[in-house]
Amino acid sequence: MSHVLSLLVEDKPGLLTRVAGLFARRGFNIESLAVGPTEIPGLSRITVVVDVEDLPLEQVTKQLNKLINVIKIVELEQTQSVQREHLLIKVRADNANRSQILESVNLFRAKVVDVAPDALVIEVTGDTAKTQALLRVLEPYGIRELAQSGLVAIGRGSKSITERVALPKN
Repeated sequence: MSHVLSLLVEDKPGLLTRVAGLFARRGFNIESLAVGPTEIPGLSRITVVVDVEDLPLEQVTKQLNKLINVIKIVELEQTQSVQREHLLIKVRADNANRSQILESVNLFRAKVVDVAPDALVIEVTGDTAKTQALLRVLEPYGIRELAQSGLVAIGRGSKSITERVALPKN
């Protein structure tokens, strides 16, 4: 079962390696990983998607909490969060199929960000179901290249993972 974890961490060198290492040592494959700054200077958010059963995940979460630079960990349920991926897709396009590809791009509210005589680069943002559906539609035309971000997610509503967070003193 896939789980989405949001980790609030101090922005320190080597922390990402230690976090990923905890999953690797237990044989868990990280499906997706995204890291970026938060609204608080010095803090970053790591969004990890991992396919693991509940009990081993609880053990890893406890061990992650023991890492000195990890401030907070929240599991984001799909119904209680907004989850998005970002894809760039280079697809073969010629005069015969270009209009059909453009129709598909419009249908998925994606956009063309580069045009070449024999290819289009398409940008799409959305939940996993949307991005995978667009890939299935474009596949018959020939996907030449694909770049995909890790899943980013944030809880719905007014609550924030950074609420009442006290920064550790260095």
